[in-house]
Amino acid sequence: MSGKTGADLKRENALLKSFGYAAEGVRAASSERNFKVDCVAAIVAVVLCFALQVPLWGFAAVIVCVGVQLALETMNTAIEAVVDLASPQIHPLAKRAKDCAAGAALVGACMSVFVALLVYVPAALRLLGIA
Repeated sequence: MSGKTGADLKRENALLKSFGYAAEGVRAASSERNFKVDCVAAIVAVVLCFALQVPLWGFAAVIVCVGVQLALETMNTAIEAVVDLASPQIHPLAKRAKDCAAGAALVGACMSVFVALLVYVPAALRLLGIA
């Protein structure tokens, strides 16, 4: 016997359901154009890590940036949906909320480019024998 109580099984079932809901959220966000662009950029970033023989710390930094950017795009999609639901008509505060959410994704993308330069430029120079 496993020793699990009914309450334990209920908690486990609730946890599994919450992961399912989260996966549905990622699937919903994945239909957005910017999420697709970010996924292509993520693939390019990982391929570059291998091609440039990026050290492990750099690979980790790139993976963290990819994860953060995809999370920001998912959050942007969620905020846009809530704003559209709450304010179907054009309203200055609705615009502000949507612009701020998009701005967060833009800031994440800009920081990812900055990290990419810190990771890829030295790796490329080393591979070329310049550094």
